[in-house]
Amino acid sequence: MCRFTLAKIQNGLHPTSFQRCVLAYFAILEHVVISVLQHDKLITSIDWAPQSNRIVTASQDRNAYVWQETQDPETGKLVWKPTLVLLRINRAATHVRWSPSEDKFAVASGARAIAICSFDEENNWWVSKLLKKPIRSTVLSVDWHPNNVLLAAGSADMKARVFSAYIKEVDARPAATVWGSKLPFNTVCGEYASPAGGWVHAVGFSPSGDVLAFASHDSSVNIVYPTGPVINIRISSLPFVTLTWTAENTLVAAGHDCQPVVFSGSEAGWQSVGSLDAATGSTLADGGRGPGYGGNTSVGRLKTGAFATFRDADTRGQSNIAGSGAASADDSRLLTVHQNTITSIRPYQGHPGQVTKLSTSGVDGKLVIWDANTVASSR
Repeated sequence: MCRFTLAKIQNGLHPTSFQRCVLAYFAILEHVVISVLQHDKLITSIDWAPQSNRIVTASQDRNAYVWQETQDPETGKLVWKPTLVLLRINRAATHVRWSPSEDKFAVASGARAIAICSFDEENNWWVSKLLKKPIRSTVLSVDWHPNNVLLAAGSADMKARVFSAYIKEVDARPAATVWGSKLPFNTVCGEYASPAGGWVHAVGFSPSGDVLAFASHDSSVNIVYPTGPVINIRISSLPFVTLTWTAENTLVAAGHDCQPVVFSGSEAGWQSVGSLDAATGSTLADGGRGPGYGGNTSVGRLKTGAFATFRDADTRGQSNIAGSGAASADDSRLLTVHQNTITSIRPYQGHPGQVTKLSTSGVDGKLVIWDANTVASSR
């Protein structure tokens, strides 16, 4: 699924600029879909570089393209021109992210490798160097450290790792960090296993880069302090598949439970604060049985008519089967804003360390903007 990454708006970006970027987003999709000259399989990930106004796309066809808005010499119109990326992978590309300086990007893949791509001006294309060892399965997500060198990756081998993606021709010598001081390419600065053996769906560095968070398929969120503890938070709901930091001590995760959940803490400990979904929060606060994080509430997508009917018959001796024959449409509708899995959550407004609004998109086709400071308690 193509992810809506243009919601990654930097602080101070004028609404008109945002509108232009959204139009550019749809223009590039129209170009790819209608012309069918570039990708010929599902586009798995898209990312936008806001400063240079470039878009990178990755696809199951094992290719990636960087799209730049240029003027057509014949018509004079602005068009999106693709530039080839030499990925050198033999499996599908799964995830792509620009580096903070926008001079390179990382492409995760099913080839047990991550392509670190930089521009070759002499040949006018993007070339790649591959991070391989010790990855043992498909890489599902990547995230850049603020220093433009370190890269976090989560994969289906149930590990989250921190690599050095230092390229001598591109990067200045990086300063020492809590992750290490000597950082040649493909140095593994940290490796962390999912506690109960789940795929690592999402990874993310804190705004300072000193803390790493990852969410895995065993319904857990893990906070890594490289010189301290690894804090594991087990959740009673369905797994998260995406996360982002809003401040140095706060992150928001979302996934199969169809709502963004806020976590807050420090090296002394982390806990869930609540949900950004006001509908869910108010229902829980009133003692309702809405889907939500924690407690004995119904779990996200299980709040269907059939499930509710069985639960009521079991706990209350009530049934709406007789006389109605089927559950009503309202019974099959979730009490959350999103009606299916949330696949992407990105900063929408603010700046690193002080994000004020977030955007989410999901399998239900919805794009939702959330106020990061409005948290509905799940208790």
